Amino acid sequence: MWNDLSQQPIQSGENHCKMEKSTHAASIFVVVIVILSLVVPSKGNARSQIINLTCDNQLENNQTQFIPNFVRTMERIGTIMRTSRNGTALTGTGPDSNYGLAQCYGDLTSEDCILCYAEARTVLPSCFPNNGGRIYLDGCFMRVQNYSFYHEYTSPNDSVVCGNTTSRSGLFAASVTQAVRNAVTDASRNWDYFARESLVNANESVFVMADCWRTLSPAECRACLDNASAALSTCLPWSEGRALNTGCFMRYSDTDFLNPIPVVGGSSNRGKVIAIVVSIVSSVAVLTVVLMIFVYIWKHRYIQKKRKGSYDAKKLAKMLNDSSLNFKYSTVEKATANWDECNKLGQGGFGTVYKGVLSDGREIAVKRLFFNNKFRAADFYNEVNMISSVEHKNLVRLLGCSCSGPESILVYEYLPNMSLDRFIFDETKGKTLNWVKRFDIIIGTAEGLVYLHENTKNRIIHRDIKAANILLDLRLRAKIADFGLARSFQDDQSHISTAIAGTLGYMAPEYLAHGQLTEKADVYSFGVLLLEIVTGLENNRSKTEEYTDSLVSIAWKHFQENTVEEIFDPNLMMHLYPNSNYQKEAKKVVQVGLLCTQEAPSLRPYMSAVLRMLAKDEPLPVPSNPPFIDEKTMELNEITEKLRYYNYGDDSNSIATISHSQFFPR
Repeated sequence: MWNDLSQQPIQSGENHCKMEKSTHAASIFVVVIVILSLVVPSKGNARSQIINLTCDNQLENNQTQFIPNFVRTMERIGTIMRTSRNGTALTGTGPDSNYGLAQCYGDLTSEDCILCYAEARTVLPSCFPNNGGRIYLDGCFMRVQNYSFYHEYTSPNDSVVCGNTTSRSGLFAASVTQAVRNAVTDASRNWDYFARESLVNANESVFVMADCWRTLSPAECRACLDNASAALSTCLPWSEGRALNTGCFMRYSDTDFLNPIPVVGGSSNRGKVIAIVVSIVSSVAVLTVVLMIFVYIWKHRYIQKKRKGSYDAKKLAKMLNDSSLNFKYSTVEKATANWDECNKLGQGGFGTVYKGVLSDGREIAVKRLFFNNKFRAADFYNEVNMISSVEHKNLVRLLGCSCSGPESILVYEYLPNMSLDRFIFDETKGKTLNWVKRFDIIIGTAEGLVYLHENTKNRIIHRDIKAANILLDLRLRAKIADFGLARSFQDDQSHISTAIAGTLGYMAPEYLAHGQLTEKADVYSFGVLLLEIVTGLENNRSKTEEYTDSLVSIAWKHFQENTVEEIFDPNLMMHLYPNSNYQKEAKKVVQVGLLCTQEAPSLRPYMSAVLRMLAKDEPLPVPSNPPFIDEKTMELNEITEKLRYYNYGDDSNSIATISHSQFFPR
C-alpha cells in the first residue's frame, strides 16, 4: 500500500475518474488488437519492462489547469499511437501547458507498441504533483513537461544502467564497441532514427539497438547517440548496458532482445487482412461510440435520479461531519509533523502516504491524495463509505477521512511491518517468513477476499491484489490494503464494465482485453500471489533479466514435469525437505495458484472454494493451461474447457473467519 516508490510500476492509491473516461476508446482499440492478433499473430515482444522513471523537482503551477491539460495530452498522444510508433501533443499555454512525447522503438509491432505505451501512460502520472517527468521502458519512451523539450538531446538527467548476468571476455567488449559504432552511424542516417546490429559467432554474440526521438534533427540525433555510446562503454565488459539519454536510447546485450524482422513474403496478404479487419472494426467502432454516448447520457441521468439525496456529495460530506469518520485537516497535519519528509512511507500514482501519531498516542497511516476533492468529491465520499462499511480482521481498517483542507485525506491504521513484498522478494528478510507464517498469510488473505466477494451487501472486487498491497501486522498476519481501485456491484449483476486499472502481471487476461470485471479477476491476481509466496520470485521482474518467462508460465512448466519443488524459495528449503508435510502443502499451494490463473475465467474457482482447497486435505482438480501458453483464444478455451470442468465454484459454505466483523451504517 505505501511502499510504492520506484520499486513498483504504479501503485495508485486512488483511481482518477477523469482518466477512466478517456480509456473507453483505448479499450475498443485493445479489442481491435486482439482480433488482429488472432488473424495475424505477432511474434514480437512489447518489452514493457520499466528501466527508469525520473520526475522533475518543480511542482505544478495551477492544479485546476494542470490536471485537465495533462489528461488531454495523454488522450491526444494515445490517439496518435494507435496508428504510429511516435507522437507528440500540446495542451494549454504558459506554466500550465503540457508538452508530451511518446515513442516506441523501431522493432516493435503496432500491437506491441500499444501495450508498451499503455504501461508508460499508467506509470508516468505517479510524478504528479511535479510538473514533468520521463519514463524509459525497454520498448518505448515517454516524457511530459510544461515547456517544449522536443529538440533537447542531453541533460544532467542522462544516465546509464549496467547489468552483469554472465562473465565476458575482452573479445566481447571489442564486439560491443564495433556493433555500437555501427548502430550509431546507421541510426543517425536512417529516416526513422532507428538501427539494430548483431554480431553472432560461436564464442561471442552481441545485440545492439539505437533509437533517437523523431523530433530531433539528424545532427542532434548523432550528437545524442555519440554521447550515449560513450556512456555505454563504461558498462564494459559487463554483459548488459542501457544508455538513457534525453534524446535517445541505446542498449547492448549478449542475449537477443530484438524483435524479429518482419518477413517480406506474405506482407501483402497481411496488409489485406489488416485492411479488412480495420474496415470492419472501424465501422463497428463508429456505431459503438454513438451507442455509448446515448447509453452514457441515459445512464447518467438515471443514476442521478436514483442517487439523488443519499449519494449527493454535500449530503455525504455533512454525514461525515456528523460521524466519527471525520478528521480535521489540522489534526492530521499536526500528527504528521506538517507532512515531514521523515514521516513519508511511500508514494503511489495518486497519493503519498505518511506515518502520523495522534494526540492520544495512536499511530496512523495517512494517505494524502494528489487530486483535491473538488475534482472528485462524490467518488471520494462513495469510496469512503464503501470502505467504512466493511470490517474484517484481514482488511486494513479505515479510521476516517478529511476533506476540509487543501487535499483529500484518508486515515488508516498503521502497520509497522509494512507490506509482504518487502519480505518475500528480499533474500535477507525472506528468512523471517518460514513456511508456517507464509501459509498463515495465504489463508488470511483468502479469508479477506472471501469476505469482500461473498459476505457483504454489495460484492466488492479489489482489482489490485498483489504482495505490495498485503500488509503485515506485528504478528505478521495479513491485511488487505489499498482500496483505491475497488469496485462494488449488486448480486444480480454478472459483471461490471469499467476502464482497465491495476498492475500488469496481476490482471486477468479477459479483464485486460475486454474490461469486463468479475470476482474472477481477483482470483487470478490471488493465484499469482500464491506462486510468488511459494517461489520468492516476482511475476513483474522489470529489474532483472535472468529469465524471460512469466512466473505463471514457469510454475505451469514445472507442474507438468512434476518438478515443482525446484522453484521453491531457497529460504524455505530447510522447512520443505522432501516428502515432508510442509512440502506437500507447498505443492498444493502451487496447484491452487495454477487453478486460480487458468486462462478461462469460468474454470477458476470462487474464493470460498479456493479457501476450502487450501484449508482442507482433499483431492484437487488438475488445472488447465494459464493464459498465453498456446495459440488458442480465451473464448475458445472457455467453451471447450467448460465441458470437462469440475465445478468448485458453487460452494455456499464459506469458512472465512468473520466472527469479529462489524458493519458501519452506509
